[in-house]
Order: sequence, then C-alpha cells, then structure tokens
Amino acid sequence: MSKRIVGLDLGERSLGVAISDPLNITAQGLTTIKFETNAYKKATSLLKELLKDIDVDKFILGYPLNMNGSLSASAQRSLEYKKRLENNFNVEVVLWDERLSSVLVDKMMIDANVRRDKRKKVIDCLAAINILQGYLDANRGNYNE
Repeated sequence: MSKRIVGLDLGERSLGVAISDPLNITAQGLTTIKFETNAYKKATSLLKELLKDIDVDKFILGYPLNMNGSLSASAQRSLEYKKRLENNFNVEVVLWDERLSSVLVDKMMIDANVRRDKRKKVIDCLAAINILQGYLDANRGNYNE
C-alpha cells in the first residue's frame, strides 16, 4: 500500500480533510469533521478513526498567517494542533501557508452559484483540498526519492 499525504484545514469547530492519490499528484476531499468549539482532542480522535486504514506519510496543515506574515489567532491554533498531530500520529506535519484559501474557495462557489447553506457544508473540505493541492504542486517530483 502506498503512503498518502493528508491535507487539513483547521477551524474552531471543524476540520476539513483531503487526501492525495497514491502517486501524490492530486488531492481529493474526504470529509469535514465537526466538533464542539475548541474540542481538538475529540477532533483528533475522529481523525484517527477516519484514517485508521490509511498509511499516512505526512500531514499538510493549513497555516493561516495574517496578510503581513504575522501570526494570526488561527495560525497559533494550527501551531498547537501540529504538536497534537505529531504526538498522536508520529508522522511529519508540514505547516502550509494558506492565506485566503477559504476565501478563494468561497468565492469560486459563489461564482458557481452554489447556495450559502451548501457552501457552508463543504468549504472546509474544499479548503483542505486547496491546501494539499498547493503543497503537491509545489513539491511535484520530490516524492519517493
């Protein structure tokens, strides 16, 4: 079984999850994990269950810095969750600059006339796809060396 790369978009109450194809070329959405506000232990438990049969090589975790590059509250949350992932999965966790990823995904869905209630259901998973695909594109050819 080939190792997969997992992309994550972390929010206060949700975790968008995407996974690479076996060749690490494309990102596909898996799901959005919902949890109570700041219940990251529960989110991690649900993520472990989701990925129990998948050989994870690394996580790409969205790192939403402020536009000027400074640390936002969300970026601080990602830094803390990175440690939790490393402790629970024992694999590399890469922080990936995702400034505006959710905004861009939301704009694309608005342009496609997707209703607000439908956008809210899928935005985190689509943002995770965007994060992972950005990483895969930037690192094409650097896998399995």
